[in-house]
Amino acid sequence: MRRLRAIFLAQFGALMFGALMLGAALPSAAFDIESMPTPAMQKRYDAMIHELRCMQCQNQSIADSPVGLAEDLRRDVREQIIAGKTDAEIRASMVDRYGNVILFRPPFQGSTAWVWVAPVLLLILGVFVAVRVVRKRTSMVAGDDSVVDTDESSR
Repeated sequence: MRRLRAIFLAQFGALMFGALMLGAALPSAAFDIESMPTPAMQKRYDAMIHELRCMQCQNQSIADSPVGLAEDLRRDVREQIIAGKTDAEIRASMVDRYGNVILFRPPFQGSTAWVWVAPVLLLILGVFVAVRVVRKRTSMVAGDDSVVDTDESSR
């Protein structure tokens, strides 16, 4: 009886530990429980928080990020919309504070030109390399006059 109880307690403890670890592993979600006074403001707010990058997460918008900095940025955007600022003014205030890196679509300027030009250049370079490799291989096959043994061809 004692042995069954010990086994039960060990299994129950392992189950509880697993549940605790699973709960800790689940990502916390970014929930915005406050809503804007009007539907038009809410629509602007939703669009704006999806345009701005979380400076801590780097690959998430502030709408999707659960970190405290994103929460502060969402609150700042909310306050600026309620204060009557335009979307351009809000973007400008965020860029003044954090630089163009906060925008998922930075403007085309000298400092951000590489963001827009690099993908096109890399695509052209990739196509150029692929064409050269294909041409070289086809010329190698066309110039190959070696005889294949019948024993080797049956393998």
